Amino acid sequence: MTRPRKDRSTCEGGSAPDGVVTSRGHNVPSSYLGHEVAQLTKLRSEPNGLLSRVGLGKSLLPVSPVMMLAGRESNYSGRGRFSSADSCHVLSRYLPVNGPRRIDQMNSRAYVSQFSADGSLFVAGFQESEIRIYNVNGGWKVQKEILAKNLRWTITDASLSPDQHYLVYASMSPIVHIVNVSSSVTKSHANVTEIHEGLDFSVGDDIEGELSFQIFSVKFSTDGRELVAGSSDDSIYVYDLAANKLALRIPAHKSDVNSVCFADESGNVIYSGSDDNLCKVWDRRCFVTKGQAAGVLTGHLEGITFIDSRGDGRYFISNGKDQSIKLWDIRKMSNKVTCPNPRLRDEWDYRWMDYPPRARNRKHPNDQSLATYEGHSVLRTLIRCYFSPAYSIYLTAPSLPIGDWSSSG
Repeated sequence: MTRPRKDRSTCEGGSAPDGVVTSRGHNVPSSYLGHEVAQLTKLRSEPNGLLSRVGLGKSLLPVSPVMMLAGRESNYSGRGRFSSADSCHVLSRYLPVNGPRRIDQMNSRAYVSQFSADGSLFVAGFQESEIRIYNVNGGWKVQKEILAKNLRWTITDASLSPDQHYLVYASMSPIVHIVNVSSSVTKSHANVTEIHEGLDFSVGDDIEGELSFQIFSVKFSTDGRELVAGSSDDSIYVYDLAANKLALRIPAHKSDVNSVCFADESGNVIYSGSDDNLCKVWDRRCFVTKGQAAGVLTGHLEGITFIDSRGDGRYFISNGKDQSIKLWDIRKMSNKVTCPNPRLRDEWDYRWMDYPPRARNRKHPNDQSLATYEGHSVLRTLIRCYFSPAYSIYLTAPSLPIGDWSSSG
């Protein structure tokens, strides 16, 4: 940033209009001093001049943090990093500095929390059978209050349909319930004020019924016609809503499948994450003939708690009990596990034990992830991670996609 040119006569003892006396005894016009202060303020709060021109030619229009990140990755400033002014600009304008505020308080723990795709709604599921949908744009008022049916211990997952008309919720059973959240009924009491239709994910000849397995994850497809679910019987399930029947069961992992999602709008590719430490990619077009995953991605040292797709059929992120989030490119996947998954020799349970400090420095010998993000804790709950909304999800630098992510318990 160019500082104002000093008046040579003033600096060297020449005459100056009446105004402010500097420490050297010179009279400096108050307007000049004001300009100096203004320049210093801009210097400390605005991005580097080179970054502000990224993609904008010679224009000095307000620069977005995305453009600043692009400039940093392309090293427009020549430093390879943000300057102190750049950092101050981002911190003062684009990162929350006032701390969180309480929106609501219930009598039980919240196990599910997620924004809708456009950020206008927020869904929270609580242990005592209750799900609340908040209207973010309407001052976080409760738009729908749902009292769940046949709850077993807690709400394990919930998902809004793409048109935001329906919500499905899962519990510790193979039955997923669907609710019309666009109806005029504000308080939806299962099968009292509204019907919460049950979708049975169990196999037809399963003699154990509702105690056979539990569903930990459930997600709508992009077109809203199907659901995909991950379960405690190490399997992935796909439910056809139009036909109202189970369409596919995949014996997918060697342990609980904690999270699943569709990769993109086609609905053909599915991502899964399990307590066996592995992320897998499934192509439904090939599964019938091959009966196996299209690819495996290794890198986590403990179980996968959640995965989220970028929506382009290439990139996704995963959160693990090894206290890390990883960014993946499925073009780097393997056909099979090429080396054993190293785990802690000591028995460690995230539900009541701190992660051993010595384990934080461990690295997987065959880590296929693009990037690893650390600094958070995965304790006492299967913490979830998400990409931010599509308009600010990520940017593509010349060689590497940069992903913004957030997490919720």
